[in-house]
Amino acid sequence: MANIAFIGLGIMGGPIAGHLAKAGHNLTVYNRSIGKAKRWAETYGGAVAVSPAKAAEDAEIVISCVGTDDDLSQVTLGREGAFRTMKPGSLFIDHTTVSARIARQLFVEGESRGLHCVDAPVSGGQAGAEHGRLSIMCGGTEPAVEAAQIVMQSYAARIVHVGTAGAGQTTKMVNQICIAGIIQGLSEALRFAQAAELDLDRVFDAISGGAAQSWQMDNRWRTMAQESFDFGFATDWMRKDLGLALEEARANGATLPVTALVDQFYADVQAMGGNRQDTSALVRRITRA
Repeated sequence: MANIAFIGLGIMGGPIAGHLAKAGHNLTVYNRSIGKAKRWAETYGGAVAVSPAKAAEDAEIVISCVGTDDDLSQVTLGREGAFRTMKPGSLFIDHTTVSARIARQLFVEGESRGLHCVDAPVSGGQAGAEHGRLSIMCGGTEPAVEAAQIVMQSYAARIVHVGTAGAGQTTKMVNQICIAGIIQGLSEALRFAQAAELDLDRVFDAISGGAAQSWQMDNRWRTMAQESFDFGFATDWMRKDLGLALEEARANGATLPVTALVDQFYADVQAMGGNRQDTSALVRRITRA
């Protein structure tokens, strides 16, 4: 079992770290809110550190799951960042959804310090984290990803090495581009069915086994119809992710008209007060007939 430092105990990081503790690894955790770190340790055991640097001092593996590029830069390269104390040969795994630019930067910074870095954003939402059924897309060298898989398998249903440093993050952007279009289509279809006064359960039974089927339909059709939007991945975070995709598209020349449109639709949801509602709240902006 490994000595692991885990940085960031939010709705995704907390459950992921819990699976590692249950798997028998020795964890030292850090969270910006020390109270959350202490509550996690009361549940799972392990030690609580006062900084990322302290958490990483004796770690063979450091795993982060924070919020933004700036957050990630701070917990790795900041004055009290983990890279300050990580030993040569140790492994850094980042599960944050951030830009490919910072993933590549950390790879270069890590390489100069003798560290092995993997950018490994996840898909599957809060439920996937809690049930240990995440899909993980990894960028980095083959040896680093192989080493990361050994620990990630305790909370993943699928782990794929998609390419070099930064490729994990760009693959996550592909994932979010797909989801944005699917949820918009699902929202329009649901409102259309309601306007036609169809039995929504029977509509679902009729179409969910064919070409229209999707994870979003299977898991959100009924809850969207009930105007229930408390399922983890918030609208604010989706807008962050779509912003990353649009920024990367401007750099690589890709055209994302639907993504740009749905991003603005999510801005409408934010203006309606739906910042912390999950991504299926997109249906709110389409008025019922």
